[in-house]
Order: sequence, then C-alpha cells, then structure tokens
Amino acid sequence: MSSEAKCSKAQCDKFVAVNELAKRRGFFWSSFEIYGGSGGFVTYGPLGTRLKQNIEAKLRELVVKKIGIYEMESSVIAPAKVFEASGHVAHFKEPMVECQNCHTRFRADHLLEDKGISSAEAEKMSLDDIKVELERHEVICPDCKGKFSEPTRYLTMFETTIGPYSGSVGYGRPEAAQNIFVEFNRLYNVARERLPFGCINIGKALRNEISPRQGLIRLREFTIADLEFFFDPEEPACERLAEVENEVLPILLCDTRLKECEDVTNFTVREALDKGIIKNEWQAYFMAQAKRLLTELGVPASRQRFLEKLTWEKAHYSTQSFDQEVMVDRWGWVEVSGHAYRTDYDLTCHMKASGVDMTVYKEFPNPVETEELAVKPLMAKLGPVYKGEAAKAAAALAKVPAQQVADDMEKDGSILVEGYQIFKEQVEIGKQKTTVRGKRFVPHVVEPSFGCDRLFYVALEYAYGLKDDRVVLSFPRSIAPIQVGVYPLMGKDGMDTKAKEVQKLLACEGFMTEFDETGSIGRRYARADEAGIQLGITIDYDTLSDGTVTIRDRDSWQQVRAAIAELPKLLHLYFEGKINFESLGELIKVK
Repeated sequence: MSSEAKCSKAQCDKFVAVNELAKRRGFFWSSFEIYGGSGGFVTYGPLGTRLKQNIEAKLRELVVKKIGIYEMESSVIAPAKVFEASGHVAHFKEPMVECQNCHTRFRADHLLEDKGISSAEAEKMSLDDIKVELERHEVICPDCKGKFSEPTRYLTMFETTIGPYSGSVGYGRPEAAQNIFVEFNRLYNVARERLPFGCINIGKALRNEISPRQGLIRLREFTIADLEFFFDPEEPACERLAEVENEVLPILLCDTRLKECEDVTNFTVREALDKGIIKNEWQAYFMAQAKRLLTELGVPASRQRFLEKLTWEKAHYSTQSFDQEVMVDRWGWVEVSGHAYRTDYDLTCHMKASGVDMTVYKEFPNPVETEELAVKPLMAKLGPVYKGEAAKAAAALAKVPAQQVADDMEKDGSILVEGYQIFKEQVEIGKQKTTVRGKRFVPHVVEPSFGCDRLFYVALEYAYGLKDDRVVLSFPRSIAPIQVGVYPLMGKDGMDTKAKEVQKLLACEGFMTEFDETGSIGRRYARADEAGIQLGITIDYDTLSDGTVTIRDRDSWQQVRAAIAELPKLLHLYFEGKINFESLGELIKVK
C-alpha cells in the first residue's frame, strides 16, 4: 500500500465521522440492529435513499439518455445452469480459513494483505502457497488468537432452490451481466438487429462474502450496474471516440505494478489506443466516461486512477481489464468500476450450454464468389446396393469433409462411413461455385460495471467537510438529496403559513424540498448544511410586505434576495447547471 493510502488517525477519523453522521442523519446504517446486526447488509434511510437514487439517475442520464444505451430489469435469482454455463460455479471462489477455536471464518487473502502481501500477489497463490504464507507470518485469528484450519476454496454465491424441489437449484446473481447475455436474442431484436448496441442492468446482486468489512465498500447484498456493449469484432471502431479522445486517463500499468511501484502514467484516450495500452476503442470510450462520471459526483481527477489488471487477477471471462479506483481516507485506493473486454466468451458459453443460436448475420457489401470442393452421392448407384438404406448412407457421407472423402477415394478407392462402404464410382467429386452473401458470427462485448453502493460512499466522503467547525456535505447540486429547504424566520405572524405556500409552490415545480420551523434559524441552517441541502429559502417580515425571500447557498453561506414569483424560473436554471450561485446573485438584487 502506498504511503498516501496509509492513513493517520486523523484521516481514519473521517471514515468514522462519515459513518456516524450517516447513521444520525438517516443516510445509511447496519441492518437488523435490534437483533445484533448481520455483517454485509445495510439499510438506506430517507436521505441515503434519495442520494443513491440521484447517483443512479446520474448514471442513467449519462448512458441511457446521452449515449443511447438500452436498459432492462431482471430477476435476482437464476437457475444454476446459467452460472454453470458462464463459469461462475467453477471460478467464483475465494480462499477461506476457519479459526479452530471460535470457528469464525476469514478470507485468507485479506489476512495476508494485513501482513503486507499485496492483493496481486495473493491472487496468484495456490491453497498450499497461502498455507505457507499464513504459517510464515504466524497469522492467527484476530478475534480470539486461535489457530486456523487448512485453507479451502469457498463459493461466494448464495445457493437456493427454486420451488419445492430440492433438485431445482438456483443462485442469487453475483452480477447482473448474465441476465443481459441470456436475453441477447430478445435485445438484438429490440435493437432492430443492428450492431453496435448496449444494454445496462441496474439492480441488486448477492455475494456471500466470507468476512465482509469496509462498510459500504464490501457488502453481501449490493446494487450493481452492469453495462454490456455488443459490437462486430471486425468493425470495432467507436463512432463516438472524438467526444473523449483528448480525455486524460491516469493508468497504473501492469509493468509498473510488477516493479512494486504505484506511479501512474497519464495518457490521452487517443495515446492509450495508439500505444496499445487499451486494446479496444469502445472500452477506452467508456473508461473516459466513467472518469467524467466520478468527477461529476465530486471526486477530482487527481484522486482517480485506472489500474491495469495482471494476468492472474483478471476474471475468467476477460481478455483485458482495468479497475477504476478512487482514493478514500480509510481504505486507500478502492475500486468503484471495472472495465473488461469479454470478447465472445459469455454468448458462446450460453450458446453451447443451451443449444440456442446466439450468432448474428452480417451481409457483405458485395457478394463473394467462392469455389469449393463438393461431393455428390450418385443415388442411381447407391440405391441398388443399399436399397432402403441409400438415403442414410448419403446423409452419413454428407457429414464428412469433402477433402477427406476425396483423399480416401484417391488412396483406397472407397470410404467407410457409419458402417456404409461407399466406392469411388458411387460419388461425383468436383469443384462447385457458390455465391456467399454474408456470414454469421458471435458479437464481442466490452463491459463497464459500476458498484452503486461504492459510488454512494465516495460521493458522501468527498462531500464531507468542515467549515467553522460545522459539518457541511457539499454534494454536487445534481445529486443533493434535498434541493431546497424552506424556513419561516419565526413561526408566527403568518410567516409559517407563507413558508408552507412557498414549499408547496416549489414541490409542484418538481423540486425536492424540506420544511423546517424548529429552533433558531442558525440551527436550521446548520442542520441543512449537515444534510447537504443545496439552498435555503427563508421567509421573513420583508416577505410579508414585498413578496421577496432570502436564498442562502450551502457552501459559501452567501445570501441573495428574490421575488417569490421568480423562484421557479431561477431555481430551474440553477439546478439545470445553467447558472451558478454567483450568477444567480447577478440576476437578482443582492441582499
């Protein structure tokens, strides 16, 4: 771990502070608290639910609205055959050890990471290697100091039965990608049988983690956003590349990692493609968009990087993979999205397992004339020999490559096929011209995959700050869980009634609002800052006389005054990002 990732106590306190604030203000907390809790499950409260929805809406705005990706929704439980075909049942396993004293189970690679062995090193270790390293570092149970059992591989998918029959095994999906692959033919029809096209699936996924830790970073039930983008491998050019080709991607290369160095190299998207650092244009395009997304969630570019995965770190389906990582105070570099070039692996696996054709047809611009060797059985000569079996003999012959038939006839004068001895004079062998108008192929896939809970946490941590010893959650205005707070200066003389009228006006205009009349106005501003409410609107005595209100900015604490009648227009401009608060002040009379 880099020195930047090794946090001091003061830095670590930010993780504690964020989690305590999250519980107190209703962002999130551990589930089932009255029963002692259960690791790896969280409940999102009112503010957290809105923030998470806004982040997911931001993702939809990018890929569905702006890029034109389709969206689907699908089941969390799938028949076992789906994950057997995809390779998850065979590969989705983690090394585990169990304490012989308290019987608590831990991920062995996490225990080794605590001893300074990098995750990259642990990834390529066999169970025997892990055992040796655990013994060499004298690793014992962190809970009771007991000794560990032999390391084993643990399948981290939740297994269940579908219906009342124990033989009907199902799994909770560990990713949403397979739902897209198994529905490819339907989606291809929706796409009017044209490539390229993409589909995103945002929803719950389940992983039966051995020892979940790191709060929202590692959960047993979480929200994932898997985007599968299908294209013709012979036509891999990205038509939208010009939009991002000058975007700088900070990449931690495999060669650099193997030298135990964490220095990133900055490449523009175009440079990364020209140098072969990223092998596919669509993959580079989505990596650039992912960087922009995190920037819009409040994470500066200097705190983002893309880690190129080593050979033994890549998932079983991936030809090339990058992890988009963000620096967080407690945990160092944390993955928030993964970018994999899955080639035709998944569609081919499901095609073989199901027997369903998942190829697509491509018509050539110009028909291609070909000349091929052909074997034609002469039924007039096969009939007298095989009589009623003649058709079966011809069908058996048709299964053998023409060149093999020709070679055997040249060498032996006959060929034995499925018990039928067919002689040279019973067939006609010659060249045959054909016109090929197209071909069928399996599309290739690039996949950007986002962990929505991780996006939520990094947005929350990067929003967290102190101003004059007051907590302020400075969310970007596009994801603030509450846009406008409405406050009567005092709950008398009609100010409270007028404030409720203003709140109703703004709510009907589509703004997320909160009404607060408890405590001093200073206390209410402090509560609003702590909840990340972007703007505060205060109704006072002047409001009653001239119809104007005070608008207060959460981050600068600056105030301007505007007429109630102008509020909807001004706030729409502001929250659509067309003006900032300073410009807002120029449009209206400054208090």
